[in-house]
Amino acid sequence: MTPSMRSLTAEEYVEAFKSFLDHSTEHQCMDEFNKEQLPNIMAGVRFHRASHKVKQASLLLRGFLGSSEQDLKMIRILQAAHPGVLIDNEIVEPNPQHVAAYKELVNQAQDLQNVSFIWHQLTSSEYEQQVKEKGTHKKFDFIHMIQMLYRVEDIPNTIKFFHSCLDLHGKLLIIILSDSSGWASLWKKYSDCLPSTDSGHYITSSGITDVLKRLGVEYRVYEFPSGWDITECFIEGDAVGSLMMDFLTGTKDFLGTAPPALRQRLREALSQPECSSTKDGRIIFSNNLSMIVVES
Repeated sequence: MTPSMRSLTAEEYVEAFKSFLDHSTEHQCMDEFNKEQLPNIMAGVRFHRASHKVKQASLLLRGFLGSSEQDLKMIRILQAAHPGVLIDNEIVEPNPQHVAAYKELVNQAQDLQNVSFIWHQLTSSEYEQQVKEKGTHKKFDFIHMIQMLYRVEDIPNTIKFFHSCLDLHGKLLIIILSDSSGWASLWKKYSDCLPSTDSGHYITSSGITDVLKRLGVEYRVYEFPSGWDITECFIEGDAVGSLMMDFLTGTKDFLGTAPPALRQRLREALSQPECSSTKDGRIIFSNNLSMIVVES
């Protein structure tokens, strides 16, 4: 008897996500953004709090699984743009394993002088509720939300709240899948291929910019190409391909539990030119990203 389809647990999602990172250029894409655009963006941040004539920067970081390396890279870019600034860094992350891993990464870093860390083991909505209950609406110079809006309960209100947390001349960075990505085509044109066990929001950059337009805030979008080698998804019995399909569908053992017709339809959709291209015999799914920088 074939097991029924079910959503991934948090631990299973971490494993599936790792297979995605191992075979995609997601982090390399973010590194390109960090190198080409972020220094100028960070240079535009202006700090107004000062203690004993020492400038302080306040950061709030809320990211996707495994974003802690990117967090530290952004902190280093801020330090380079504003030497000597004391950085007050707060992290919102609900998974205790990820908090522990982030703390270990911080402990291993030898170059993070003048940086303090405050950890909130909370979801975005829990953090928002806590802030409102305490009545202490702290302001931040830089906030980022990296690939995390797919899993929040109310995307417009989440963006509105975190934007309200920006100090004067502060900046909010939202990293989200681009409308030019294969994900956008898959979600819009081939959504019937995706099982109901996938509980995330199918949102790309235009959905975010629509929210920002309604809020009446200034923003700029930077587009960066990224790819994901999904060749193994088409090889029967391949363990890596199985994990990739789990990540794609948010479903545990999708290839082993989904009806054969659904598996076939999804593979056909993934092969479409608006989703993937072929390079040197490999099937590369478009994982293009949009980096949206929002002004306070």
